[in-house]
Amino acid sequence: MAHAPVIADSSALTSWRARPRSFVGLMVLYESNYTRLGWLVEDVRKLGDLSMSVVDGDCELVLKMTERGPYTATFTLTYLLPEREAPGAVPTSSPDLSVRVYHDARLAEALDWAPAHEHQMLRRMRRMAERELDQCWARNTMLNKWLEYCVERGHRFPQPQAQP
Repeated sequence: MAHAPVIADSSALTSWRARPRSFVGLMVLYESNYTRLGWLVEDVRKLGDLSMSVVDGDCELVLKMTERGPYTATFTLTYLLPEREAPGAVPTSSPDLSVRVYHDARLAEALDWAPAHEHQMLRRMRRMAERELDQCWARNTMLNKWLEYCVERGHRFPQPQAQP
């Protein structure tokens, strides 16, 4: 199976006015999210309603489409974490991000994340983000780093095969 060429997110143009934690800087982060998402899935628009990526030594990664439009797609991205307490129990999901892709603008924005987190670093990021802009930065920084991590672990969402 041929993969799309890897595009470096470092090629995203940054305005000289972009400051860390600024609105312009946030838009550059959305561009980077879009590029990194492209490493994971060639075209979100072609995915089915539920897609899974399974690699040895990592949790199952699930992408569930929640909304499709001509210019956007919205989905949740989550890990299925094995239940620690009881063998055979239903897995829980985390961090459970809601993501919107803006196809024409080539942006991907983390809209929302789980209301509570088990991981200490995620709880700290949430506490530190007081203003809405800070919340956007925290969510999208999390998405950016997580997408890179998932790709490094070997996750990919294959495109459906065309029917003859």
